[in-house]
Amino acid sequence: MPPPKRLSAAEYVSGILAGSRTVLGRAITLVESTLPADQALAQAVVQAVLPHTGRSLRVGITGVPGVGKSTFIEALGRFLVETHGKKLAVLAIDPSSQRGGGSILGDKTRMPWLAAQPAAFIRPSPAGSSLGGVARATREALLLCEAAGHDVIFVETVGVGQSETAVHGMVDFFLLLMLAGAGDELQGLKRGIMEMADALCITKADHGNEQAARRARVDYQSALHLFPAAPSGQVPPVLLTSAVAGTGLAEVWAVIENYAAATQVSGYFQQRRQQQQLQWLHQSIVQALESRFYATAAVRERLPALQQAVAAGRVTPFAAATELLDLTDNQASATATP
Repeated sequence: MPPPKRLSAAEYVSGILAGSRTVLGRAITLVESTLPADQALAQAVVQAVLPHTGRSLRVGITGVPGVGKSTFIEALGRFLVETHGKKLAVLAIDPSSQRGGGSILGDKTRMPWLAAQPAAFIRPSPAGSSLGGVARATREALLLCEAAGHDVIFVETVGVGQSETAVHGMVDFFLLLMLAGAGDELQGLKRGIMEMADALCITKADHGNEQAARRARVDYQSALHLFPAAPSGQVPPVLLTSAVAGTGLAEVWAVIENYAAATQVSGYFQQRRQQQQLQWLHQSIVQALESRFYATAAVRERLPALQQAVAAGRVTPFAAATELLDLTDNQASATATP
C-alpha cells in the first residue's frame, strides 16, 4: 500500500478543526518528527490553529508503577464521556526507551473502551533519547487536540522520574495516584512529587483493601500538612477510588472542576498558564541552540577528538565545551562577514 499523500498546512488545519481523528493523528506524527521539513510544516500548522486552543482543562496524571494509571484513566474517562458528554484526549509521555531504544506503546490495548469511542482520542509518545523532545511534541500535540475540540485532556506519565516535572509544566491540575497496603506508604516517595500534586488519589480501594486505603489516606493527609502552602492557595485533598467498582470517580472530577473554578477566580489558573508558556519559550530556545550547535560543521569535525581527550582525562569537560563554543562563534562571525 502506498504511503498516504502528504498534506498541506491548510489541509492539516481544516482537518483538525473539523475534528478528524485521522488528520489529528497525522498532525501529531508531524510534530514528533525531527526532519527539518516536517518541523517547518508542523510549526505552520500549530501556529494556524493557535487561536482555537486554550479552552480545554488539562490534567496531568502520574503514579508509581502498578498503581493502575491506565485502568484509572479508562474508568474516569468513561465517566466523563458517558455522564458529562466530554470529548477526551489522552496523551502519554513514555520515557521507557532510554536504554534499549524501544518503547511501550500499549495504551490503546490497556484502555479498550476509550480506544473504541469517537469522543476519545488516545496517543502515546515514545521519548527516544530526549525527554525534552517528547515534552515539546506533547505540548504541541496538546494544542492540536484542543483545536480539534477535545475539552478535557489527560497527560499521563507512563514512566517515572523527570517526566513528572515535564507533565506538571504543561497541565492545569496534577493528580498523583498512590497505592495502599504495599508496606510503608511513604517510603521511597519523592517529596518533590507530592509537593507538585494538586490532589492525591489512593487507587484500588476495593476487594478487602478498603481499610488499608483509609489508613493510607490518614498518613498522606498528615504528610501533606508538613509541606508549605501550595502556590494555588488550595489544600490538596486525598481521595479514595476503585476503578473496577467505579467508586470515587465523581469525587475526583468534582475536585478537579472545583480547583479549576477557584483558581480561575483567584487568577492563579491564568498566571500558571502564562508561566508555562514562558517555560516553553526558554526550553525551546535551549533545544534549538543545542540542535544548531551539533549541526555546526566545525563542531562535528572537532567533537570526536575532544570526546576522547575528555574521556582520557587530558582535557576538562569545561575546557572542551569552551573550545567547541568558540568554534561556533568563529563560524558565525565568518558567515556574517561580507
